[in-house]
Amino acid sequence: MYLYIKQFVLFVTIIFFASCGERQYTISDIRGNQLPVVPYESPTNKDSLQYFLEPYIKHVNNVLDETLCYAPKVISMSDGRYNSSAGNLMADIILEQADPVFKSRTNQNIDFAVLNHGGIRSIISKGDVSSRTAYEVMPFENTIVVVQMKGRAIRDLVSYLIRSSRPHPISGMQIIVDNKDQLSSVTIQGQPFDENRTYNVATSNYLFNGGDDMVFFKDGLQHFELQYLIRNAMIDYFKNVDTLKASVDDRFLKLDTP
Repeated sequence: MYLYIKQFVLFVTIIFFASCGERQYTISDIRGNQLPVVPYESPTNKDSLQYFLEPYIKHVNNVLDETLCYAPKVISMSDGRYNSSAGNLMADIILEQADPVFKSRTNQNIDFAVLNHGGIRSIISKGDVSSRTAYEVMPFENTIVVVQMKGRAIRDLVSYLIRSSRPHPISGMQIIVDNKDQLSSVTIQGQPFDENRTYNVATSNYLFNGGDDMVFFKDGLQHFELQYLIRNAMIDYFKNVDTLKASVDDRFLKLDTP
């Protein structure tokens, strides 16, 4: 009896391992079906995920579309050759909103701000301005970084802005070139540039890390990550003003005569 049971167990074990062996599969049939694409319709099923999320989506849209201020005209990033109304506004916002934050942490002020033209992704249309506007102009999660830079690095920064031939946003600084694009003068906060000074420059974390080939930021003495999203700085600014004022001006100027 014992021998019979032992042989039975052995037989079952062999069958089991044989059934677990690798099987070879081959394609026996290929069929194609046309699936129509139909317009999306709001679900009527109250148990659906979309139905569950609809109140939240509605609330978010209401917050995004709430009017914060007014733009009396289109604010564009391409309405000037050396600076633009959108770029000037963006740089001014960074300088104005970040300076008190930096001041509270270091007891120092920001001297000027620099951003990149490509970081502005939309115009600001004439009319009501909302938080959604800020998301359209600045869809990235870029934060504000303040970099302490020596005069030599500032010269490299200015040379880059002149060579780039793009209206990169600046604020707190004026650059004047002659009709041959040779540097004529640089002033920072209304004072002549001093190569022996150290300046605090506000920019984005993207540019601080070398984005758009702005490698001169790597020569900074130290940097301060404010953990302040550029987009949030825009929204805070929109909440504090009634009407946006932005125009092409003389912060980057090319002279007609030598």
